[in-house]
Amino acid sequence: QVRLVESGGGLVQPGGSLRLSCAVPGFLLSSYAIGWFRQPPGKEREGVSCISAHDGSKYYADSVKARFAVSRDDVENTVYLQMNSPKSEDTAVYYCATLKQEYCSGAHYAPWLIDRWGQGTQVTVSS
Repeated sequence: QVRLVESGGGLVQPGGSLRLSCAVPGFLLSSYAIGWFRQPPGKEREGVSCISAHDGSKYYADSVKARFAVSRDDVENTVYLQMNSPKSEDTAVYYCATLKQEYCSGAHYAPWLIDRWGQGTQVTVSS
């Protein structure tokens, strides 16, 4: 059974940096677009970023554009989300997911467009 495993979450100070990883052991990740999502406390889950298969095209939510960077290593079957200059409003549980499509069209996706979810990793931005 395919599992997505997020790691790298934790406590980070505003203005610091943190890198989240999404590993998919034994899975051909290269054929899937991968999305990063987050759920802030008391709020609905929202799209953060997406990276396409094949051409690696990237999309970001306006709230994280120019601060976060998504990348993928298809040899290691891992996708990364580099969080730079995080703000308190970035505090959330972060999830990665495989999409039911190879190419991203934005940062936000309806649940029926998601193939598999990871278990999530908590990111807390606080001084």
